[in-house]
Amino acid sequence: GYSASDIGERFQWTYPIVFDPQDKQVLYVSSQHVFRTANGGESWERISPDLTRHDPVTLAASGGPITLDQTGVETYGTVFALAPSRLEKDVIWAGSDDGLVHVTRDNGRTWQNVTPKSFPKYLKITTIEDSPHRPGTAFLAGHMFLLDDMRPYLFRTTDYGRHWTPITKGIPSDEIVRSVREDTVRPGLLFAGTERGVWVSFDDGQSWQKLQRNLPATQVADLAVTDHDLVVGTHGRSFWVLDNIDVLRQLDGTSGNKALQLFRPAPAVRGVDPGVIIDYYLPATPAKLTIDILDPAGKVIRSFEGAPEPAKKEDEAGGGDDEDGEPKPAPKPTIKPGLNRYTWDMRYPGFTEFKGMILWAARNRGALAVPGQYQVRLTVDGKAQSQPAEIRLDPRLGNVAPADLQKRFELASQIREKVSQANEAVLMIRGVRSQIEERVKQARDPATRKAGERLEQRLRAIEGRIYQVQNRSRQDPLNYPIMLNNKLAALAGVVESGEAAPTQQSYGVFADLSKQLDRELAALEHLLTTDLPALNALLVQAGLAPVERKPEAAVEPGTALGPGGEEDEEQEGE
Repeated sequence: GYSASDIGERFQWTYPIVFDPQDKQVLYVSSQHVFRTANGGESWERISPDLTRHDPVTLAASGGPITLDQTGVETYGTVFALAPSRLEKDVIWAGSDDGLVHVTRDNGRTWQNVTPKSFPKYLKITTIEDSPHRPGTAFLAGHMFLLDDMRPYLFRTTDYGRHWTPITKGIPSDEIVRSVREDTVRPGLLFAGTERGVWVSFDDGQSWQKLQRNLPATQVADLAVTDHDLVVGTHGRSFWVLDNIDVLRQLDGTSGNKALQLFRPAPAVRGVDPGVIIDYYLPATPAKLTIDILDPAGKVIRSFEGAPEPAKKEDEAGGGDDEDGEPKPAPKPTIKPGLNRYTWDMRYPGFTEFKGMILWAARNRGALAVPGQYQVRLTVDGKAQSQPAEIRLDPRLGNVAPADLQKRFELASQIREKVSQANEAVLMIRGVRSQIEERVKQARDPATRKAGERLEQRLRAIEGRIYQVQNRSRQDPLNYPIMLNNKLAALAGVVESGEAAPTQQSYGVFADLSKQLDRELAALEHLLTTDLPALNALLVQAGLAPVERKPEAAVEPGTALGPGGEEDEEQEGE
């Protein structure tokens, strides 16, 4: 209920609380003065005079004339922006909510008023960004909308505030600016938060471009560059993160690149990031595009063929966006002119699939790549470019031995190969069986028909021990026993459930299941090398075409049940 003039220290509702970037034991806060503590707040030292206009007009009672409104939000004449330097230990910037800018270069002993005459008198300075690259350089954002002035206010100084340059070109004249930050890697790459979204400048603020993407139109109160991402704090619409701004760091900021370009991916962290984010620029739609992933030895481990961006279904929730409003990753690399993005999930190829395959508590995912240096190769109409791509271990798992992760990778890869063997056997059985069934229908000789039916039944029996052929829906495994290929596929999930070497039990289960599968594969091979030639002899004698040792065609991973099959229902145990 007190007026600002009645209180000793004018702390605003959201007063600055800032750690010293060069000494994390030092914390700063500000009222109309700047305070510092180095002992966790047990005691505070005032290191500045009043750095505001302390204008009686702004310090009077707020609200009225009948009822006052003095909650603390209306406290004016305060230092609203505070920025200790990241480069120079003794430099601190301070900006007030009534339009003054001060800087100290001797750790608070003396302060210099560096407010330019061009500043509006009551400009509310909301952000001062001390450059992480250039001593003496700072950026300032403020607004005047409470005085019915909707213009953007952005300034830059390169000489500790002696001269200030307006830097608002490109931002609409009625768009309030609330925050500004400089990239921590590329000097001159700036981000501004406005009343409606985010803007980017590639030239130190000389010009600005919209950087909205799927961010809703909302007030951006502040921004932060953390490693390879841009974090956005909004007023009322939560936190948003723009992943992998390395592509912005490599752009020149002009209207568009003129040539093919593969950007260097940011390092990806296992278990945290969705994958290695691959950004590339296409000057035109290519006839053919391929992205290859090469392992540390230079061997191609994954290849992805480009395809047009899939059309969004009218009934698709959010127009093809996920629950966060972010566009879902394209199943294949896109080939549209301009910037494109594809994500490699850091995994090796999955196992072979056949049509209608249903597994319980198992997913068709290849082994997760071990930490190390990989390579991305983009080939467009015969022209190739390559960039290194690093996969890192979660830094919180510093006690995990690389040798243990290699063991995990090797066993997961062996399991994948064994599941593929099982599924390829099913494909072979189905391909041969379909031919036998056709020949049996054509045969008139009872002996030939009987031989075909007998071989077909034996093939069915082997298939039924490898795969649960009675599965027709995602919940059918609740009614029928789990067979060999499913047991092996589920074991892969167990092996990859932790960042550690596989247990002895996992090795033992794999060995046991492998022996069982090998027996079935041997039995299949025996039928194909003995019984099938015998049947073919009868078929030829009857004037019919022999049965070829030809498997049924495999299906693309993830499409065994058709579109959406993987996500039809959640399964217990997954």
